[in-house]
Amino acid sequence: MKTKHKVLTIVGLISFFIIFDLSFFFSFTYIVLPNKSEAMRAKSIEIGEYLPFEEETKIIKKKDSLEFEGEKPVIDCATALYPVASAFAYSLYEPSDIHFEDNNFAEDSKLQLNNTSGAYKRIVDGTSDIGLLAKPSDKQKEYAASKGVEFVLTPIGYESFVFLLSKKNPVDSLTIDEVKGIYSGKYSNWKELGGKNKQIIPIQRAENSGSQTAFLSFMNGEDTIRRPLNIFGSAIGYSFRYYVDNVVQNSDVKMVSLNGVYPSKENVQNKTYPIVSNFYAVTSSKNTNPNVQKVLDWIKGETAQQIIDETGYVRL
Repeated sequence: MKTKHKVLTIVGLISFFIIFDLSFFFSFTYIVLPNKSEAMRAKSIEIGEYLPFEEETKIIKKKDSLEFEGEKPVIDCATALYPVASAFAYSLYEPSDIHFEDNNFAEDSKLQLNNTSGAYKRIVDGTSDIGLLAKPSDKQKEYAASKGVEFVLTPIGYESFVFLLSKKNPVDSLTIDEVKGIYSGKYSNWKELGGKNKQIIPIQRAENSGSQTAFLSFMNGEDTIRRPLNIFGSAIGYSFRYYVDNVVQNSDVKMVSLNGVYPSKENVQNKTYPIVSNFYAVTSSKNTNPNVQKVLDWIKGETAQQIIDETGYVRL
């Protein structure tokens, strides 16, 4: 009986710790893991809910017109900029220009969603004309150079790069040096930064994603570490403000103030938040379609800038 009692006690303790550990993991670590691929984030954005000519679409609807002679430009985009791209398509194009089949845009559609890496490749290959994107990665620039192409980046709005923690993490503000210290390995426990005695798990994105390129630019050449996930740690991740604030809207995750400034839309607009950058309409130096420049000029005008602002980004 004693042996049986011991076994039951051990099993009970193991079960308790498994349940406790999993609870801890999902409460403090899992909810801030920015580990979704851009394909997965596209599903989060629900492509079908932002189609340009659907009656119940969530896009900002502002009809405008341009005189096109010849082929209309194909507009491609990063996942987080899809609501803007779709609103541009609604404003300038006709329903017959957009073909959406089997939860994807058909090859002959003038609106595409191929995420950051896919859109950059298609711009180089000449199958997309304009990409709404963050800056290209070094590998994307290398691919362009191998094809004799240079990217032309036209600034069209502002976005902020933000860092994310669990809402239960008592740390609300970090300095830029502290964030760099986390990712370079200087800090390994949240208690070193005013938090609880928990290991810091610094999460990074997939290579060549827009957010990973922005992160590497933020680190400015400093070496970074990757720690294995564990259920006792609490993660820090990163993304762009629009995606966090307007798409995910996860009440268990919070954006961190940097150098004492919260990444609100107002603080992005007045540039008091320290990591504000442009996003761009990206084209190829080899693109000869005259309608491309017409669309670029239109994007810098009032209607397109209102779309950018009302979607949740910051206009020029």
